[in-house]
Amino acid sequence: MTRIYLITPPRIDDVQGFAARLPAVLEAGAVPCLQLRLKEARDDDWREAIERIFPVCKARDTAFIVNDRVDLAKEFGCDGAHIGMSDMSYEEARRLLPDKIIGVSCHASKDAAMTAAAAGADYVAFGSVFPGGTKEEAPPCPLSVLEDWAAMATTPCAAIGGITAENCGALARAGVDFAAVIGAVWNHAEGPVTGITCLKKALFYSY
Repeated sequence: MTRIYLITPPRIDDVQGFAARLPAVLEAGAVPCLQLRLKEARDDDWREAIERIFPVCKARDTAFIVNDRVDLAKEFGCDGAHIGMSDMSYEEARRLLPDKIIGVSCHASKDAAMTAAAAGADYVAFGSVFPGGTKEEAPPCPLSVLEDWAAMATTPCAAIGGITAENCGALARAGVDFAAVIGAVWNHAEGPVTGITCLKKALFYSY
C-alpha cells in the first residue's frame, strides 16, 4: 500500500509553531517518514529545525530524514538523509551514515535507480511525476517507470512532484511505495491536517 512521505515546506519562519502543529499532521496521515527540506537556510536555521522537529517525529515513530545535509544528519543522529544526483556520492553518504536510512533521487532514470539500489540505497525517488511539482529542473518521469520499478525491484521507491489527492491514485495503482508530498499538505486551503487526511483517504480508496 502506498504511504505518505511528508516533506516540510522549503522555508519555515516559525519553527516552534511548526513543531507544535506537526503532531496532528503526522498522526492524521499515519506518516512513516518526514523529510526536512530547507532551501537557502543558514546552518543555525537547520540546527534549530532539527532540534525542534526531530523529537516530534521520534515520539511518533516517524523516521526523520534530512535532505542533502548528511553532515547534520550525522551530527544530530537523525534517522537518515536523502541525497540528490548532484549531491555527494552514495558511497560517501553511507560512510558517514553507516547504519542509517539513505534515499537517492533518480529523476526518471531506471539505470540510476538500479545503480543506487545495487549500492545499498534504502529507497530510490523518481520525479517529477506530475506537472507543477518541486522538481522542475528534472525531466518528467512517466508512470511506466514507476510501474516497471514496482514489477522488477525490491528496493522501495518514492514518487515526488505535483502529487495531490486528485492524482495520487495513479501512483498507488502503479505500485509506488511512498508518495512524497509538500504543497498538497502545507498549502491546502483548509489546513495541513485536512490536506493530509484527503491524501490518505485517496490512496486508501485507490485499490
